[in-house]
Amino acid sequence: MAEYRIDDLARAAGTTVRNVRVYQDRELLPAPRREGRLAIYSDAHLVRLRMIINMLERGYAFAQIKEMLSAWEAGRSLAEVLGLEEVMGESWAEQSPRVFSLSQLREMFRGQLNQRNIRRALELNLLERWGARFVAPSPQLLDAGSELVHLGVPLEDVLDLAEQLQSDVDHVSATLVSLVRTHVLGDPSTAVWDESEVARYSDAVQRLRPLAMSALNAAAARSAERVIPEILGDKLIGLLQKNQPHT
Repeated sequence: MAEYRIDDLARAAGTTVRNVRVYQDRELLPAPRREGRLAIYSDAHLVRLRMIINMLERGYAFAQIKEMLSAWEAGRSLAEVLGLEEVMGESWAEQSPRVFSLSQLREMFRGQLNQRNIRRALELNLLERWGARFVAPSPQLLDAGSELVHLGVPLEDVLDLAEQLQSDVDHVSATLVSLVRTHVLGDPSTAVWDESEVARYSDAVQRLRPLAMSALNAAAARSAERVIPEILGDKLIGLLQKNQPHT
């Protein structure tokens, strides 16, 4: 089980240290384990924190979230609430994080990895520090970037692409989630916390996962099938015309 300091926990959940402290003060997030003056958080804290953030983004007030969490802690509807927390908190990526040394990363990116590129990869959450080593939350993205570098694309341009790709995918995902909120889940501020509501939210999230992945994968495949042959075809025609014997 991983352990986190408060700044590590906030970064892993995509929030701020100040917000983590606010959630603790409002008794939404359990107190950390103490080792002297050091506060130590666990994976359970990370799952709970991600759920709190998700509930806030859905429009729930602090009081409603506290009521839900209190119901769980009191043992009421344990299976339903715990199931929802697990669904909300678990990763959607069908891949496991991988740990890399600095020398491994430099080899992957043909020596183009410098301090500036490392800082940018950390800012884009492509890498996370883990002591003297680094963790890639999405190794597939890192492998794709490495392949582009080996094809001859400069690493700085690869990082530009990663930033643009994340922005575009975030926009599409947000649009999809907005549609589900509006037409499926309804106004969260008027929701009544009971077993049927928990089950409905859990079912919607579970069905949204494969739907989102399937839609994004299909759209990316269609785009690649259309755009890549056009680009390579134009290049190939140009080469053939250039090398065609003059008559």
